[in-house]
Amino acid sequence: MSVDFSLIQSLKYGLIVSCQAPIDSPMHAPAVITAMAQAAINQGAIGVRLDTPAHVAAVRAQIVAPIVGLWKQQIPGFEVYITPQFHHAEAIAQAGADVIAIDATNRDRPGGETVTSLITRIHEELGKPVMADVDTLEAAIAAAKAGADLVGTTLYGYTAATQQQTPPGFDLLAAMVTAIKVPIICEGGVASPQMARKALELGAYAVVVGTAITGIDLQVKAYNAAIQQQ
Repeated sequence: MSVDFSLIQSLKYGLIVSCQAPIDSPMHAPAVITAMAQAAINQGAIGVRLDTPAHVAAVRAQIVAPIVGLWKQQIPGFEVYITPQFHHAEAIAQAGADVIAIDATNRDRPGGETVTSLITRIHEELGKPVMADVDTLEAAIAAAKAGADLVGTTLYGYTAATQQQTPPGFDLLAAMVTAIKVPIICEGGVASPQMARKALELGAYAVVVGTAITGIDLQVKAYNAAIQQQ
C-alpha cells in the first residue's frame, strides 16, 4: 500500500490534543472521548491522539481531522505497551486512524518483531504513516533510520532509562531536531500554552497536549493532593 505523506504536512505547527482517560474513569466512555475530540477540533486543534480501536472508531464517525491512533496493551514480561505488535496496529488502522503511534524505545518487544519490521509492515500492509514514541536520542535516531514518519518525545521520563528525568523533554527535543531530519513531535508534560509555544520555537513540527487539556482525573487528583497538604 502507498502511504499518504501529505497528511504529515497538514500537522505542521499544529496542536494535537490527546483525548484519553484512565480505563477505570467515567471519562473513558467512547461518547465522552468523542466529545473531547470534537471540542478540541472546534477550537482549532489540528488533530487528536486516541487510544483503543473503540475510541478511534467513535471519533472517526464524527470528525474528519487527522487521528493519531494507538492501542495500549500490557503484555506480561515486556515494558513496551504503546501498540506493541502488528495486530494492534492493524486494529487501530481498521478503526479509522490516519497515523499509527508505536513504542519505538530500545526495549525488548513481544512476538519477535523489531521497530524496523513493525514500521515496514504498517507502511506496506496498512498504508499508514507511523509516529515513533521514544525516550532517548539514541532511540530517536534508530526510529528515523527504521523509517518512522514522525518521532515523538512521548516516553521521555517514562522508561527505566529516563526515569530520573521530568517531562517535557525540551533538551531531548532540541537534540532530536539537530540530529535527524524526520519531523519531531513534542509530547509529554506540556502543561501550558507558553510551553507549547516554546516547543515550536525549539523546532518541534507539532505539539501534543493531553493531561493539561483533557486529563480531568489526573488534574483533579493533583489539585486535591496539593490542597490537602498540611
